[in-house]
Amino acid sequence: MTRVEFFNQDGRINGFCCSGHSGYAEEGSDIVCAAVSTAVRFAETTINDVLGEHAKTKVNEEQARITLTLPATCEDEEAVQAVLTGMMLTLCALRDDYPDFIEVMEV
Repeated sequence: MTRVEFFNQDGRINGFCCSGHSGYAEEGSDIVCAAVSTAVRFAETTINDVLGEHAKTKVNEEQARITLTLPATCEDEEAVQAVLTGMMLTLCALRDDYPDFIEVMEV
């Protein structure tokens, strides 16, 4: 199962951690994993490359884990929060469609 945790402090999403494999299908054919990977990549590239923020990204391929942590303040905080909220809503919709393969939490 894929697990996505969004870190929330005082109403601000500070980042997220995505880990695990969904197990929906074999590697290379897993549409749930592909959808999650796309949402994660979209959020990271939009925050860092489009908006020019400096979110810290850690990838651990052995553990199938990616973590993104925002700086204490962002120049375009509203846009960054919109991206992360959109990502969370996208993954929640995916969870609703595939509840046995993805878990989304706000911590």
